[in-house]
Amino acid sequence: MQSIKFKNISSLLKLAAPLIANNLAIAGIQVTDALMSSQIGSKELAAVAVGGSIWFLIFQAYNGLMMALSPIVSRIFGEKKERIIGRYTRQACLMSLFFGVTIVIIIKLSLPLLLEVVGIDIEFRYLVIEFLDTIIYGAPGIFLFLVFRYTTEGIGFTRPVMYSSIIALILNILLNYILIFGNFGAPKLGVLGCGLASAISMWLVFLYLSSYFYLNKRYKKLMIFERASAFRVNIMREILKLGIPISISVTAEAGLFSAVSIMIGTLGAIITSANQIALNVITVTFMIPLAVSAATTVKVGQSLGEANRLKAQDYALTGVFICGLFMLISSCILLLLRGSIIDIYTGNIEIKDLAMNLLLVAAIFQIVDGIQIGAAGALRGYKDTKIPMIINLFSYWVLAFPLSYVLGIVYRLPPSYIWLGFVLGLSVAAILLTRRLRNVSQVL
Repeated sequence: MQSIKFKNISSLLKLAAPLIANNLAIAGIQVTDALMSSQIGSKELAAVAVGGSIWFLIFQAYNGLMMALSPIVSRIFGEKKERIIGRYTRQACLMSLFFGVTIVIIIKLSLPLLLEVVGIDIEFRYLVIEFLDTIIYGAPGIFLFLVFRYTTEGIGFTRPVMYSSIIALILNILLNYILIFGNFGAPKLGVLGCGLASAISMWLVFLYLSSYFYLNKRYKKLMIFERASAFRVNIMREILKLGIPISISVTAEAGLFSAVSIMIGTLGAIITSANQIALNVITVTFMIPLAVSAATTVKVGQSLGEANRLKAQDYALTGVFICGLFMLISSCILLLLRGSIIDIYTGNIEIKDLAMNLLLVAAIFQIVDGIQIGAAGALRGYKDTKIPMIINLFSYWVLAFPLSYVLGIVYRLPPSYIWLGFVLGLSVAAILLTRRLRNVSQVL
């Protein structure tokens, strides 16, 4: 049984701190989108909720694929073979450009039919189309940004990621203010302006981070810009082999939340608005353990690259501990202050009552959510992705989603009952992922 060491806690938090700021800024973009769109009306808030859930699912799927760069780069960095890293960065950029353009074409062609098939309330369906038709143009930019994000994360230098996300948040707020409400002489675009603001921010944040890479001497030894690469099938295959299971894993969880949001989107604007507010709140709290999980991946990977398996075990245990502890604190805060938090979003009593009940359920699953994301991050450091993928698919789609569907669609119970699927899925995932981590690392 390994022990928790203070120096490991300090080292993990030092690496995670900029990532926490990054994740909170990303969550802040979602929060400001919700807050600003709610100023127009409940239909607009509901449209951003459903459209944002669809976009978030797309983003998370590709984000998971690019997460493969973090353990790959961290292992190479630990082996002190930095010159090889640039090959992976260049190939990942080619992949990102291809997938980014492809997803724009697919969404533009299929969106109206998709929303009709899903059964999104006709009352605000046209607004969902407006939002997604514009935000999707940011996909190639943010996909390219992810390449540079996980490259610098893999070498253990995370501050540029923090700078990028803070810039993105500021830009998004400013552009929302201009484009949603028609300030400074701009046309008043409403929901369409919200999507356009996000798309522009995604491209600008990619340009910032890629320029930072080009100008900063720290990255010269990675040999990213020194040569142009044709397609290297072996490198792309390695990224895909590791990244596809990660993508499926993170999409299984994010997809559950998005699918439930879309399901709730068929029940009307008031219920959808309450669901969006509750999701915004728990997204913010989730950003901190998510950052610690990413830092755990890097520390475990670098330790294994140094051939120090005991050190990797220590970091794995520490990562799970920190994630679980923070979410315990978060759960207590939600129980005590959820009413005051919801007041920031809305004064509508009906929406507030529904959101209060949802956050009560969220307080129940916070702790297991922290444990499962900590274990998942440690397992990625070990390049163990296939079994976690199966665990997540089973937990979220064999167990959790059917429960939410039966409670919400078949029995038409209130949204708080629909969220019980999250409690079941996250609890099972936490148990199975920690058991898997024990088997892989012999740490727990």
